[in-house]
Amino acid sequence: MTNQEVQFIAKQTMDYIKNVITPGMKLTQVRKMCEEKMLELGAYSFWYWDIGAFIFSGDETTKSVSGKEYETADKYIEENDIVTIDLSPQRNHIWGDYARTIIIEKGKVIESLDAVQNEEWRKGLALEQMLHQELIDFVNDATTFEELYYHMNRKIAQAHFINLDFLGNLGHSIEKKSEDRIYIEKGNQTKLIDKEYFTFEPHIAKQDSMFGYKWENIYYFEDGKLKAL
Repeated sequence: MTNQEVQFIAKQTMDYIKNVITPGMKLTQVRKMCEEKMLELGAYSFWYWDIGAFIFSGDETTKSVSGKEYETADKYIEENDIVTIDLSPQRNHIWGDYARTIIIEKGKVIESLDAVQNEEWRKGLALEQMLHQELIDFVNDATTFEELYYHMNRKIAQAHFINLDFLGNLGHSIEKKSEDRIYIEKGNQTKLIDKEYFTFEPHIAKQDSMFGYKWENIYYFEDGKLKAL
């Protein structure tokens, strides 16, 4: 199975959960449904601390913790809610890594950004999408992980948002062993193009807000240009 196929398992699972998630579900139930769906679609296991789905909702969407410490909260999906889901399927040491922040209003998932009624949530997701477009526009075959780190953190700060990641990074290389990952962080002089795949996953919040946003894709170079897997 290829990297594209394993990433597709994560994408299919996200589409599935968006169609079935409803107010009143417990986050533990949502996690179980996501993990069972990934296994059904062909994942053998989950590469990040054997947790297939990291899920946060409401005022816990600003939380950033290691998988070693993560526990799914004993919370229910609300009628109007913000939910972040981060998926980590694995098959034969090939990883998928895919996250989205989902908006639920009046009991339904809102797919279109323009249709989100909560202005704060809409602006948070809009910035996430802008940052991913900025990634495509900014990166070239000479860009290092550190250069991307500084550039994107400037963009986040200019928008009056903060980087919530507990290590301060914005993504990592895709490897076969978790301990081999390198990060979009200060001091990493490796060129992005020297890694076959890497994630970009800014976890951000408006300053002094209780709500956080995450949007993650895997990227790779094709003919010198950056593309999403």
